[in-house]
Amino acid sequence: MFHMKERLLLRPQLSGVTALMLHHTVFILLLTCAGESSQPIVAMMGDDIVLPCQMEHAVDASGLTVEWSRPDLEPRFVHLRRDSVELVLEKNPLYKGRTSLSTNRLKRGDISLKLSTVKVSDEGTYRGFVPTSGTPTDCVIQLTVGSVSFPDIKISKVSNGVLLVCKSEGWYPEPEVFWLDGEGNLLSAGPTETVRGPDDLYTVSSRVTVEKRHSNSFTCRVQQNHINQTREALIHVPDELFLVESSFAVRVSICVAVCVTSISAALFIVWRGRQNTTKTIETKTSSDELQPLMDREKLMTGSDKIHYLENTKAKLDEDLQKTEGELEHVTQVIKTLTNQKENLDKQKEKLIALQQEEKILIEEKEERMKRIRRLQEDKKNQKHDKTKKYLENTKEEHVKLLVNTNNLLKTTGDLITEMVERKGKLERDMEQIRRKLKETERLREETERLREETERKLQSEQEETEYEINDPSSCGDTSSKMLTDQLQPTKQ
Repeated sequence: MFHMKERLLLRPQLSGVTALMLHHTVFILLLTCAGESSQPIVAMMGDDIVLPCQMEHAVDASGLTVEWSRPDLEPRFVHLRRDSVELVLEKNPLYKGRTSLSTNRLKRGDISLKLSTVKVSDEGTYRGFVPTSGTPTDCVIQLTVGSVSFPDIKISKVSNGVLLVCKSEGWYPEPEVFWLDGEGNLLSAGPTETVRGPDDLYTVSSRVTVEKRHSNSFTCRVQQNHINQTREALIHVPDELFLVESSFAVRVSICVAVCVTSISAALFIVWRGRQNTTKTIETKTSSDELQPLMDREKLMTGSDKIHYLENTKAKLDEDLQKTEGELEHVTQVIKTLTNQKENLDKQKEKLIALQQEEKILIEEKEERMKRIRRLQEDKKNQKHDKTKKYLENTKEEHVKLLVNTNNLLKTTGDLITEMVERKGKLERDMEQIRRKLKETERLREETERLREETERKLQSEQEETEYEINDPSSCGDTSSKMLTDQLQPTKQ
């Protein structure tokens, strides 16, 4: 931003002295602009993000006017608060229900804006402003939004080698695609095909033809330097694909490669789930925690009790947010594992079909060999014997692969069951936290109401006391009335 303003100010028609003065003026203004972000904030699509802004003096801003806006939008307000009330009708409809300010932070002069479920359209420049009588607070934040996904590699046999096709969907901004061999060397590939969808997300695909190498391992790397994100997919090409084989043998090798890729993907998902799983929030029963809460409130004054309840509510809000994040991750793992299980079921059906084809081909070869033997064609016999042996070996490989697929199906099913149980426990924990939040809020409101009633009663008693002290005639009138009441029975 500094260099942009410098270019705008230092024009050729200005003299050297004037340009130097303007240069220093801009520099001073930039240094005194409180709250301006020095670098953009990067948020991934679907995440919750906080745009930071702190007032110069830590004053209570809960009753002040707080404005968050985007200059490129109409209406420009993304969040507007006046007199402790959010003006929903004044904000841009794109941000409806997705922005909030923390009441506790406002009391400390922190006007940071929380933006939920970030979208690609949220990318831009945000301004937080508090028009106070003294030095106003003015924060400028640049938000950059990103979206990524893991690439997928498909393999096929061509005449001059093996064709690898890498495809990845749901990127923003537009990424780059690179191919690397097992030693990390870049491979020469064709131009990347890029398609931008109606949701502004990019789909990229790249293809490369490879020949047999030492490791036969190849990596497709998709990266976006602007948001500092990289995703990779690794594939190992079997040696059989580089040999000149019959069309049936090519199909068998491709099937084996796809199965290996599926198994690797499943293992990666399990590893990722283990790495990202956090400790489950161990919540106590509401009676265990609320009883100490009731005991403490008896020992506290009104203001201390409210402060304690607010802290308790903030902690419960934090626990609820962590639990919701873990629940979202577990749900995504269940979805991914379910899709993987469906793919494995389809692969199993293909393997069974291939076994049937192999059986038919072996029978045909045996019948043909019998005819050849009858014709005493020794050379052809040797050739067909070799072909039969190759088919039998392939059949054995398919049997092993089918066993491995069945084992992987069982493991995937067990993982899905485990994740579903974990999801249920998280949902129960969230419900228990919500009940505690509700009870805490009820206690806080009741305490606030009792404090107000006590203050009103004390104020009323104080006013009556002051009135009696300032009006002595009222005391005389009262004494006369009491004397008259005593004399009335005597006269009668």
